Amino acid sequence: MLVLSRKESQRIRLGDSIVVSVVKISGDKVRIGIEAPNDVLVLRDELEAWGADGPGQAAPEQHALPRSA
Repeated sequence: MLVLSRKESQRIRLGDSIVVSVVKISGDKVRIGIEAPNDVLVLRDELEAWGADGPGQAAPEQHALPRSA
């Protein structure tokens, strides 16, 4: 695992089409923004382990985070 330090408003690029931005840091929470093509599923890790049928099931696509305009 690559671990990087970033400050608020700094970005990380993943390949040619994905950008992760540190939007806000407040106490022990970090708000991030992710820019990715529509065909890339962006899913919080805890949602993958908790599918519609309970823990351990694959999460359906409707649990993906909404995209902003």
